[in-house]
Amino acid sequence: MADFDLLLRGGHVIDPVNRLDEVMDVGISGSRISAVASHLDAGAVQSIDMQGRYVVPGLIDMHVHVYPRSTVDGPAALVPDAHAFRVGVTTLVDAGTAGSNDFADFRANWIERSSVRLLAWINIAAAGMGNAEQDPRQFDIQKLVDTLAANSDVAVGVKTAHYWTRLAWDAEHPPWASVDAAVEAGERAHLPIMVDFWPRPPERPYADLILQHMRPGDIHTHVFAQQFPIVTEEGGVYDHLWRARERGVLFDLGHGAGSFWFRNAVPALAAGFPPDSISTDLHLRSLNGAALDTLHCVSKCIAMGMPIAEAIYRTTVTPARAIRRPELGTLSPGAEADVAVLRWVNQPRSFADCGRARLQGQGELACDMTLRAGRIVWDPTGLSMPEWTSAPAAYWNIPALQS
Repeated sequence: MADFDLLLRGGHVIDPVNRLDEVMDVGISGSRISAVASHLDAGAVQSIDMQGRYVVPGLIDMHVHVYPRSTVDGPAALVPDAHAFRVGVTTLVDAGTAGSNDFADFRANWIERSSVRLLAWINIAAAGMGNAEQDPRQFDIQKLVDTLAANSDVAVGVKTAHYWTRLAWDAEHPPWASVDAAVEAGERAHLPIMVDFWPRPPERPYADLILQHMRPGDIHTHVFAQQFPIVTEEGGVYDHLWRARERGVLFDLGHGAGSFWFRNAVPALAAGFPPDSISTDLHLRSLNGAALDTLHCVSKCIAMGMPIAEAIYRTTVTPARAIRRPELGTLSPGAEADVAVLRWVNQPRSFADCGRARLQGQGELACDMTLRAGRIVWDPTGLSMPEWTSAPAAYWNIPALQS
């Protein structure tokens, strides 16, 4: 009897949870990681040579939009399974496209029907992303808390976004209504919030958001967007960011169609202030803009100077912790066998930001294979397949001629 169903041999394993960054074998039995060692001298139903490739935990993108609904800008959602596995992503987290009013529909028709693991931040606005985000009457905290509790297996927290970015304040629209309602819901549900924010000083300054309103474990997404005071005239990072990070506020990349600018990101990384997590904010416009996909955003961070092992850490371990799913993002024995097999394409290329500026890089990561719960779900070059001339008998059957 074989020891493993699948043996990935001789790949460069990067598993930050277990501090692995070397050539190793990975044994998989059923849907679980069975063993990881420098040499697994054991039998397997199938053994695949991973030489020259990185073998890493399945990537986690904790800011995407995959629930199909119309917004003020028109339809935005993507089909989850069409955009995850091809770039090594095995967990997607929808960032508040659905609110408590329509979360049951989102769960039944998308979360439970997707092959990729699909989790969600639930919007503070009951009617979800769009015009409802501008109406504090939509911030039904108790209904949201009840929805979070009823869906605790897939709901990771609360999303607040897009609230009152330009119009004058009035009695119905105080500056902090959306953020503070989200925080209250997070407090009651004992869950984090994710904040998409537009500062409007003096009533609503950025420093107050991350130092006074957000709690430890809450996440500010779009940290390198154009609207934030991140970088000083001297090229350093403002003190309020360091103090917020010290108190436990997390900073997410959230690239999107308009939320990533090299003029913020490059100096911040050089100053020692990387994003805690690398996410795409993937939707129809960012897919066809500068974000493209998860590996493209990861490769962009590498082009800015982030080591590959750190980039893997910030797309596995840190998002898993942020969404309070520490069992994800690791190749530990017993963990679900979500695996990405990546290859470095060593060819100079340039990367664009949302302000239509570019940065020269020396290569990029590509995905050769993805496993979800031990099942190969992406293998475009046939790593797991025989040469066609050696294919088994069933390959040569012509179904129309069978009796």
